[in-house]
Amino acid sequence: MRNLLSILFLSLALMAGAQTKSSKKSPPLAEAAPAKAGMSAERLARIDEMLQSAVAEEKIPGAVALVARNGKIVYYKAFGTADQQSNRPLKRDDIFRIASQTKAITSTAVMMLWEEGKFQLDDPISKYIPEFKNPQVLKSFRYSDTTYTTKPADKEITIRHLLTHTSGLGYGMIDSDERFKMMYQKAGVTDLFTTEPISIGESVKKLAALPLHHNPGEKFTYSEGLDVLGYFVEVVSGMPYDQFLRTRLFEPLGMQDTWFYLPQDKANRLVAVQHQQDGEWQPYTASFYDTNYPVAGARKFFSGGAGLSSTAKDYATFLQMYLNGGELNGVRILSRPTVQVIMGNQIGDIWGEDGDSYHGLAFSVLTSNGQDKGGSGSTGTFSWGGYFNTQYFADPQENMIGIILKQTQGPVSDDTGWKFKQLVGQSIDD
Repeated sequence: MRNLLSILFLSLALMAGAQTKSSKKSPPLAEAAPAKAGMSAERLARIDEMLQSAVAEEKIPGAVALVARNGKIVYYKAFGTADQQSNRPLKRDDIFRIASQTKAITSTAVMMLWEEGKFQLDDPISKYIPEFKNPQVLKSFRYSDTTYTTKPADKEITIRHLLTHTSGLGYGMIDSDERFKMMYQKAGVTDLFTTEPISIGESVKKLAALPLHHNPGEKFTYSEGLDVLGYFVEVVSGMPYDQFLRTRLFEPLGMQDTWFYLPQDKANRLVAVQHQQDGEWQPYTASFYDTNYPVAGARKFFSGGAGLSSTAKDYATFLQMYLNGGELNGVRILSRPTVQVIMGNQIGDIWGEDGDSYHGLAFSVLTSNGQDKGGSGSTGTFSWGGYFNTQYFADPQENMIGIILKQTQGPVSDDTGWKFKQLVGQSIDD
């Protein structure tokens, strides 16, 4: 009887938090002739030429590219190989490690809970994860034994700081500061993802004990803040993070190919990460994460900052929800005013002096200055990328999405990212 009541209570809790129906019903993404969406098929073919050349010249082993406009997929093609060792041709629905493209999904999960009144953006994170109480800033560091001194931070880390990479946290092995690489490694903080039996909560609590780069809100420092927020979603929702995303976001949007750890029936669609060695593409090996992720291991670590794998169409579906003001296929994920908040300038002018873009609560957002320089889209275009050479953008003014997915690491002479964005823009024909 007790078990039955527990199941009933959990079911009611999930129903209470389920996404709501919307009076608006934008259709799911579907393929259509370019002309029906105001795009030129002839001009889109220039993307074919560019990517075919990049593969032939061995600048990349392969790529999947997708363009959507006005809710219609007008370009969706694969080039090259998914794994040069087996010479398997890349397919459109192959699955890529999207790494930091996970961040916008985690930010969305946070804002879904914010809409339910669970917290305020300027709440200290220590209110929910007590280990972050009384943060310290690094004062001095001794390389010989990695000992350090600290001073108290001038304020608590807030949820807004974590969303905007202004918390002062660092990024371990990919941090630009060698001191933080050493401290994070010594403390056993897990960067990116792992196949080991570690939970995100365990890693986040280790992170909380370490000093900050700077006072919260003082600077933009790319960080593991979104990993902290993945665990925060678990704390606030009472659900494992992978389950929250599956039931609250992926299933409602029809994103069936987006996972932390791939089901066995999807594992054969995973694209290999490769790097150039002696002029040839070879399997990439790393010292600080297991390259068998996400098909092997304990399946316990749900990295809110880098852990997901996905397809071009799934990620385009996620972006289309944003272009629709938070709705897709009659399901309301976020309200239109919440999307406006997410797209607002949350960091002022601390990102840089050029004024081309700023950071909102989930994305980099293009300013009119960035628009006028050309090649990056209209004012308000939002974008980001991933560690394994994936890029995306969504242009609200043109109601247009561009996604290009590759899987490479190390130094490469790959210019397909900027070329793709430029070629998508020149294909508008209305």
